Amino acid sequence: MKARICILLAVAAALSGCVTSPTGRSQFLLVSPDAAIAESRVAYLATVRQLEREDKLLRDPLLAERVQAVTGRLVAATVNRYPHTAGWNWSVALIDGPETVNAWCMAGGRMAVYSGLVHQLDLTDDELAQIMGHEISHAVANHTAERMSMAIASGLGLAAVAASADDPRALQGAALAAALAINLPNSRVGESEADRMGIELAARAGYEPHAAVTLWRKMAAQGGGRLPEFLSTHPNPGNRGQALAALGVRMNALKPAVPPAPHPVEILP
Repeated sequence: MKARICILLAVAAALSGCVTSPTGRSQFLLVSPDAAIAESRVAYLATVRQLEREDKLLRDPLLAERVQAVTGRLVAATVNRYPHTAGWNWSVALIDGPETVNAWCMAGGRMAVYSGLVHQLDLTDDELAQIMGHEISHAVANHTAERMSMAIASGLGLAAVAASADDPRALQGAALAAALAINLPNSRVGESEADRMGIELAARAGYEPHAAVTLWRKMAAQGGGRLPEFLSTHPNPGNRGQALAALGVRMNALKPAVPPAPHPVEILP
């Protein structure tokens, strides 16, 4: 096990470097953004295959159409604002998890939405846009690469997970780190970036910025004293609601008179 962790660290050293995020923040990454996209693809496809075997991919045409429409407009706004994302393989896996309030986005635009997120929170399209915009922003801002770097640098049980034949993501090296990264907490800086970028993307896609505040209230109420799974990887500073409200006011001016045409987004299954 120790030898495997050493190999992982050696791989990480070969991939490391300093980059500037789309927000202008300097990032020291053990995994480059391009490597994060490549390894996220491997991890995503492995995760989807396992979901298929367990019959957990949700076949709900109405929800699929809704997620595709909302996400398509967000991706259109993202590609317009950040042209380097135009070639990403944008996709969303719908997961049959009625008790799970969660969503995530890997590097390269590969996303997932649990059915419990939409139904338990009774999301409006504007609120769904805030969630998906937030998650897309994590990918655009290289946060996946940052969390992968954290996983590789600290070990975080990578070798133990890789050695487990029962683990659906029994991957190796950086691909394993990509699979684990979706469960690791973002930093406060990362969350602030995703909040700001997500509200902006949603506004540019024609969605109501104030929905970020109503969404946050629903999240807090749904937790019942315990953070929903979605928030378990999203630090919750006490003034976040106020910060979201202030951001929303500033973003109103960015709403276009006509929303952008949706960008193609693959919905799985």
